[in-house]
Amino acid sequence: MNSFFAQMLHASGGRPPIGTWLVSASHVIAEAVGCAGFDWAVIDMERGEVKDVLRLLQALAATQTLPVVRVPSHDAVLVKRVLDAGGATVLLAHVASADAARRAVAATRLGCASLQGDAAMTRASRYGTAPNGAARNPLAVIVEIASLQAIEQLDALAQVDGVDAFFLGVSDLAASLGHAGRADHPAVVEQLTRAVQRCKALGKPIGVAAPSAPCAAQYRAAGFDFIAVASDLGLMMSGAHSVMAALRTTGDARVHALAPWHANGNAPTAYPLKGSDDCAQ
Repeated sequence: MNSFFAQMLHASGGRPPIGTWLVSASHVIAEAVGCAGFDWAVIDMERGEVKDVLRLLQALAATQTLPVVRVPSHDAVLVKRVLDAGGATVLLAHVASADAARRAVAATRLGCASLQGDAAMTRASRYGTAPNGAARNPLAVIVEIASLQAIEQLDALAQVDGVDAFFLGVSDLAASLGHAGRADHPAVVEQLTRAVQRCKALGKPIGVAAPSAPCAAQYRAAGFDFIAVASDLGLMMSGAHSVMAALRTTGDARVHALAPWHANGNAPTAYPLKGSDDCAQ
């Protein structure tokens, strides 16, 4: 297993490392997320190109946040480009059988020349400057399971050489069970619990994504080994909505309609704050 991913899990001391989802494709936001203290972050390629992945990997490299690249396709050429960009921990989507898992892992092995120190002029080999030993950091492969079929195949999936961990796609699982949008439905919760217990027995770490901190706390109590909370844009919009909810009452228009200019063309009078620490910097 990739040493960085394994070290992150080991260093957590039994408390699941907390990550988030990067969907904005912004290297500035990615770096900010890293500076915020997240343990890991998923770079979701379903919403970005390889060039975006490279920039996001570079941004996270300036922080202590471990990047995990979610590759939507198991195409070996695409995976190789991710590995060459320096993505050493990959999350492979849409895996529901042992055969699919073997094909997915094979794609990472076919494209891992740069991680083995054989390819020059790639970010993974530090553009040809890394000694062979330094470049041989084993790849970590996380397999996403998102259906009842995949959960029922967990034992077989765990036996596939190269599968290091699992990630449970709750939304897709709920939809596959006929309860779209209901991650809290008893049937969905039953399968979540089943997946966690089975992975514990198999000795394989399992992660999950939670929409909020309270939900993440519930998943932590359920035994998940690593947890992603919301996304970069989700967190930003949540903060924006909170600010607007605190400052705007029902029926208010936008600021330009709320603060009209006086008839003489001067701005409205500003009244000083009195005895409040709320605006202290």
